[in-house]
Parts: sequence; structure tokens; C-alpha cells
Amino acid sequence: MIALLRALFGGRGGQLAPHEAAARLRAGAVLVDVREAAEFARGHAPGARLLPLSRIRADAAGALATLDLPDTTDELLLICHSGMRSRIAQAALAGHRRVRCVNVAGGMQAWVDAGLPMTTPRG
Repeated sequence: MIALLRALFGGRGGQLAPHEAAARLRAGAVLVDVREAAEFARGHAPGARLLPLSRIRADAAGALATLDLPDTTDELLLICHSGMRSRIAQAALAGHRRVRCVNVAGGMQAWVDAGLPMTTPRG
């Protein structure tokens, strides 16, 4: 429980507003959506890669390896629905120094509210 509280409120790692995150994506950062597959399928930011928090919790290093990131990637932007799960993921990945993990504050809710693009299922 203490680890969860530290992850959420302990200030581990940085945060970006959605527009700042979009700018970092254009500069080469990778957006990682830590929601579960069903949530991701209902809509996500274009180009986001799915890596559910449940998988990160089970094996953080192995989970990162599944992203098959280019060697030039040095920053991951983590996003979820509201920003809480991505903060937890950020804390879980903090020990992996290959990439810097930054939380997208407010998650997909803030992303959409900021008017940024989102994919939706085709109906």
C-alpha cells in the first residue's frame, strides 16, 4: 500500500500535459498506453503502443522488451485513462534506465479534452 501511495504521490518521474506530450511525440518519444486491451480497442492516441499495467507489474523488464523499441528511443510517454495507472507504471519502470518514463497528466481524458487526435473503432 505504501508503494502505491508513493507511486501516485511521491513525485517519482516527470509529468507532461497532453499538448507537451504531443510535441515530444513529434520529436521521437514513444507513447505507451498502459490500459488493458479492451480499453485500448475502444480508442487510443494514434501511434500509441499497448503495454498493459498488468504485464508491467508481472515483469517490467520483459514487458519493455516486448515493445521492440529502436535503439534511439530514450523517452516513453505513459498514458492510461486518467493518469493513475500510468503513474504506477512509471514507478514500476523507474529502475530501468534505458529509457526515461514520463507520465501524461490526466491520461486519455485530458488528451481528448485538449482536442488531440484519437483513434476509434470502425463501426
